[in-house]
Amino acid sequence: MKDKVKKIWPEIDWIKDEMLKQQVTDSWVHAIEKSVLEPEDLEKIPFSLLIQNCNITFMNHKRTVVQLSVDMAKRMQENFGDEIEINMDYLIAGAILIDVGKLLEYEMVDGNLSTSKFGKYVRHPFSGIGIAQHFGVPPEVLHMIGTHSKEGDVGKRSVESQIIHHADFVSFEPFVEAKTIKA
Repeated sequence: MKDKVKKIWPEIDWIKDEMLKQQVTDSWVHAIEKSVLEPEDLEKIPFSLLIQNCNITFMNHKRTVVQLSVDMAKRMQENFGDEIEINMDYLIAGAILIDVGKLLEYEMVDGNLSTSKFGKYVRHPFSGIGIAQHFGVPPEVLHMIGTHSKEGDVGKRSVESQIIHHADFVSFEPFVEAKTIKA
């Protein structure tokens, strides 16, 4: 399963810290093993069940979030220099892990993907923290998983979490708008 995870997630190799790289990989392996989905399915399923006729896949959205997060962080470091501190390994790990809990939100009903009972009660920021914590992911990264979505609006986000939050929503909101606003 690790080879399949590495195939769908080549960005894991961007993480320099070998232990963190292993923790991220193990978290994804575990989530897939507990899911109704196979790694290959993530390249086909829509990234959100909230958007009708969504043609953007789960992995396409996920890779975009990781890439946008890294691009934003690099630009901020270039422009702000020593005035801002960004842990790139934590940022990359967080961006890769923010939706790991989503794999537990799904079930198959009559051949169609839908939200499971678990997913209706436990959203992915919470289940994602549980998965990642089990594998020893540092609290700084757990924070990013827990605060990347609307659940994080009530607390203070780290710089890395702010970057990931905005990367996630900038690659989500245009599709919600396109499907709901009529010109």
